Order: sequence, then structure tokens, then C-alpha cells
Amino acid sequence: MEGTESRSDASSSVVADWSLVFWTLCSVILPVLITLWCSFQRSRRQVLIRDIFRKSKHDWHYTDLFGQPSYCCVCAQHILQGAFCNCCGLRVSEGCLKKADQLFLCKEIMMRSDGGAHISMPHHWIRGNVPLCSCCMICKQQCGTQPKLCDYRCVWCQYTVHDECMMDCLKTEECTFGEFRDLIIPPYYLSTINQIRKDKRTNYEKVVPYCRKHWMPVIILANTRSGNNMGETLLGEFKILLNPVQVFDLSKIAPAKALQLCTLLPCNTVRVLVCGGDGTVGWVLDAIDEMKIKGQERYIPQVAILPLGTGNDLSNTLGWGAGYAGEVPVEQILRNVMEADGIKLDRWKVQVTNKGYYNLRKPKVFTMNNYFSIGPDALMALNFHAHRQKTPSLFSSRIINKAVYFFYGTKDCLVQECKDLNKKVELELDGERIELPNLEGIIVLNIGYWGGGCRLWEGMGDEPYPLARHDDGLLEVVGVHGSFHCAQIQVKLANPVRLGQAHTVRLILKSSKMPMQVDGEPWAQGPCAVTITHKTRALMLYHSGEQTDDDASSVSEQDHMREQTDEDV
Repeated sequence: MEGTESRSDASSSVVADWSLVFWTLCSVILPVLITLWCSFQRSRRQVLIRDIFRKSKHDWHYTDLFGQPSYCCVCAQHILQGAFCNCCGLRVSEGCLKKADQLFLCKEIMMRSDGGAHISMPHHWIRGNVPLCSCCMICKQQCGTQPKLCDYRCVWCQYTVHDECMMDCLKTEECTFGEFRDLIIPPYYLSTINQIRKDKRTNYEKVVPYCRKHWMPVIILANTRSGNNMGETLLGEFKILLNPVQVFDLSKIAPAKALQLCTLLPCNTVRVLVCGGDGTVGWVLDAIDEMKIKGQERYIPQVAILPLGTGNDLSNTLGWGAGYAGEVPVEQILRNVMEADGIKLDRWKVQVTNKGYYNLRKPKVFTMNNYFSIGPDALMALNFHAHRQKTPSLFSSRIINKAVYFFYGTKDCLVQECKDLNKKVELELDGERIELPNLEGIIVLNIGYWGGGCRLWEGMGDEPYPLARHDDGLLEVVGVHGSFHCAQIQVKLANPVRLGQAHTVRLILKSSKMPMQVDGEPWAQGPCAVTITHKTRALMLYHSGEQTDDDASSVSEQDHMREQTDEDV
């Protein structure tokens, strides 16, 4: 009996052990299987959504959480996540995407031609999800106050109307394109121009709104990879307010190709808004120079800047600010572009000729808008550039970028890799040799700002110095004693070593390898001769917004500059 009991106890303990193992495996494997199944379903759903997006005429974007209370335009249900159209503002749930494509038309960038010339178009109404604090164009009361899908918005003029105020006459009424009618390219204009070109005619002058006096169409060029990565959001907001054909993503299309739209528009009226850093602005200005080479000089636009980069010194000089982080509504940005004054910006040719090699190597040629430098600030830019190429994902914030610059600047204060520069280089201004004091860096300036917001040529502002302008054909040349001296100048505790102004600058690096940069593009350079000469002038837009203390000293300078531009024109 005892043996039988011991065997039963052993078998029961084995069963208990196997039961424990089984439930342990279930507790581990089951969550894994559920996770894998959910992942598979999610990826399958994403593939289906991408397929719908690809085939759709809407510019759909998916979001996990809408920024304001939203209702599906198809089923009228409240939704937290779903898809929205970047062009017409339509919002739908995931399950209603296909129905939305069938029921609703998106913004037409060009009207379908029916053989006749169009000079107007009716409103294009979308129901629900009207902007917050919008008012009815009929009764002037606030729209969108009810917690449901209600009220209408025109995707062109942005006017809103209550459900009860919507009348049949409004559905067929001519759309005026609203506040930004002078910036928008109407769809009927493009269809008419297209028909004229097919007929091999060039009499654009009679086409509306070509003949309208104050029409100044704007083209938006946004770099979605610049600085704080706001380009993607801005693209959508501009497409809502303008014709989507006017808005270009520079990560998908080159500026030279986008600017060909200028050839379909009136001469000397087009304005371009570049959303990006100083490097993006230089890229666009190079494309405009190519237009001159092609004989398209009469179509050259004026350029405004929305600063999305890290330094944004050119933007700061032209009054567009040191950096944009969404604090100003897109509507106000377009108003600023309309009100901006035209000015000119000198552009310079920087030719770097290597010594030796029996002159077999072609010289490197750059175009400079902001500044050229050799020394500690170029070294910081070179280290930053190398670090960003290794781990680009880390450099998605303007604050992080500036922190990395600060780190390398502090490091150079201790190491002093560029000391005794005056013994390694020779400097000539307009052919005259300049005796250099003990320096670590030389900076050649075309604009007022340098180093992310510092007025370098002015320094502390306590010494007399000739005015620095960016349209006078002159360059300002200064020296710095090191990274610590640069930091002192940044906070107005020291003055730079002003070496002079010149129309032509020549710098000879006699020995060793030194860091150099042109407009933030750095490289390590061996013995060479650097020659900087005037290349051309770019047509820019100056925004005379609120003045800071740093800008107050240059108000009279900017006024004189605009007066001189008016005289030239």
C-alpha cells in the first residue's frame, strides 16, 4: 500500500510539474503570438492605407491624434485619429477613406478645359471641421461651435458659413479667393495659359489675373530636412491657403525645376518664399542664376525667407528673424511677404586654387552669400559637419545643433588648433598687403550678422567704423584671437580686429592644413590661394518688422539701402 501511495504521489507531482511548465509556456508564448498577430494586422492595414493614398487624388496624411476636435466628413462621427488632406482640409476616419475619394473632390490645381476661356470659378465648399474662431460670412457669428459635423468652409477663399445660412446662391457664387487673392494662382489661369501655349501664342497679357495691377503670385519652396523639421507641417498649411501647384518640397524636386513656374507668370512680379536655412537659400539663389544663363532674366523672382535652419544669419540680416518655431501663423507670414520691400544682395565668387600639382587640378569655386572664414569658427563647423554625417538623426533640433557648436567651441578654447594663423597666411585687400597681428582666425563678411545672430563688424558698437552693407560691392574683413574671443564678441564684451573693407580679397595659405568654410559648408584645406571677387546681385525681400536693440543701430543703414535700391530700379 505504501508503494502504491508513493507512486501516486510521484505521478501527481509530475503532472503538477508539467502543468506548471505548460502554463508558464502559455504565459510567455501567448503574449508573443498576440503581439506578432497585432503587428501583422497593423502592417497589413498600413499597406492598404498606403495603397489608398497612392491612388487617391487627395493629398492624404495619416495622424494618430488630431490637434482639435474633428468629425469624419463621411459618417459624421467624432474621430481622434484618421486621415486629413493637406490640400482641401478634408478629415475622415480610416474606414471611410475609399468613400471620401468617391464623394469629395480635392482642390483643382488646373481647371479642366472645355474649349472656352475661364475668368472665374465658384466656391468649393467642404462641410465641417472649420477653423477655430472663424466667423460666418453671412451673419458674422462664430462658426463651428456645435459638437458635431457642421458649417461649411470654402477651400479657396477660406470663408465659412453656417448650415442655416448656406443658400443655393452661395453654392454657385463666384469665389474671390479671399485675403490672399493677390498671391494665389487661380486654376483657370493655368488652364488658359496651357491652351495658349498649345496654340503657340504668347499673348499672356490679356489673361485674368495676369492683367491685374497688384497680382504678385508667390511660390513656396520648403526644405523638409532643415533645422527643426517644421517643413512638412508648413507644406500642408501653405497648400490649404494657396494653390497646391505653388508649393514645392525641395527634398522631392530641385529648385531649378520648381522655378520654371515663373515663366508662366507675369514678368518681375513673382515672389518666392524659401522655407529653410541659409544653405537652402543659397541653393535657390544658384537656381535663379541658372535662369539668367538660360535667358530667363525677366522672369527672375524676388526671394523672401522663413528661417528653419540653425544659424539663419542671412534671414536675420534681411529682417525675417533668427529662427521660426511656429510662433507666427502662416497667414501672417503671407501678409509679411506681400508687404516686404525689394532690395539687392551681393553674391561673391570664391575661388580656391591649390598650390603645386603643376596647376593640373581645377580650382574649387564656391558662391558666397554670407561669409568666408578660416580659423576657429570654420573648425567648429567642420567638426559639427563630421558629427552630423555620422549620426544625422541626432541633429533634428536647433537647440541640439547649437549645443554641439558650443561644445566644439569650448574644446577649441583649450586646444587652440588654429594658433599662429598670422604666420601661415598672407592677406591682400584690393591688391594691398595687410600686416596681420597675432590671430587665430580671419572672417570675410558680406552681411551684417554672423555666428547665429552676432553683428560681428559692429562689435561692442563703441568705436567708429565705416557702415557695412550687403549691396555696396564691399566686403568687411575682420580677425579674431580665438574661440574665446569669438564668444566675447557674441555677448558684446569685445570688438573684432577690423582689418578693412575691400572689393577683392586674396588670402594665401603658405603651409599646413587649415579649416575653411563658405556659408557654413566647411572643409580642411592645404596650401592654396583664395580669391574672392564680386559675382552678381540677387533680388531679395526685406521685412521691416519689429526692431531689436541690435537692429536699432542699423535702421538708418537699411533705410538708405532701400532708397538706393529704388534709385537703381
